[in-house]
Amino acid sequence: MKKYFLPVLIILSSCFGGANKSSENVLARVYDEYLYESELKDIIPPGSKVKDSILIAQNYINNWISQQLILYKAQRNLLDKDMLFEKQLEDYRNSLIIYQYETKLISQSLDTIVTDMDIETYYNDNIGNFQLKDNIVKVYYARFNSEVPELRKIRRFFNSNTPEYRDSVEVYVESLADLYYLDDETWILFDDVLKYVPINTYNEEAYLKNHRRIEITDDDYVYFVHFSDFKIKDGVSPLSFEKENIRQIIINKRKLDIIGKMRDEVFQSALENSEFEIY
Repeated sequence: MKKYFLPVLIILSSCFGGANKSSENVLARVYDEYLYESELKDIIPPGSKVKDSILIAQNYINNWISQQLILYKAQRNLLDKDMLFEKQLEDYRNSLIIYQYETKLISQSLDTIVTDMDIETYYNDNIGNFQLKDNIVKVYYARFNSEVPELRKIRRFFNSNTPEYRDSVEVYVESLADLYYLDDETWILFDDVLKYVPINTYNEEAYLKNHRRIEITDDDYVYFVHFSDFKIKDGVSPLSFEKENIRQIIINKRKLDIIGKMRDEVFQSALENSEFEIY
């Protein structure tokens, strides 16, 4: 589409100056439709540089021209019956008004505090709804350059079940590894591990059942991985994995309760005061 560039002084006037209706500049015209300075005053973010302001204004004008040209053509190629939008526009406006009111009501009334007891109760009452769709794991892993001198010692520490050795592993990891994850108390998706560790498997479930500690050599790196626990998809998802999801479910349910209560109260009040009739 051809771009139309208006004089810089006019654009800057519209961006930074106040609009005076008695002497307002016309920035563009398409047939009998005009674009005025005042219509651009809210599109420039405060503090914008002059160059950026000009570019924003020019893009707005170009888009306005394009829209008006297409609108003109559409209006002359559609039948009158194709442009009867009054009912749709009224429904849309009513929906926006109701949505705005409900949003304001929720912001004033919503209790966003969800306790651990609330979450646990919801989980236990709805445990059938929490089915794993993916394999999840508790894991810690680290990647080292294969030339690291301490690699043999790291391997020995990593493969030990002694708690003190785990502390030693973490010291080496934090000082020598260029990629690592050490929080094996938290459930994460197995797929997230695969993004960083080059594990090749066609059967994730079988792999997890048969591997707890693994070592992988890939190009110039050595990966050490320890799976503390795992759960296979289609089983019951653990509470700790669903905690934030449940928190949002409870908050959304409270929102629906607020709206439902408001609608019931409005209906009952109108009914008691004969504010509507059904014929």
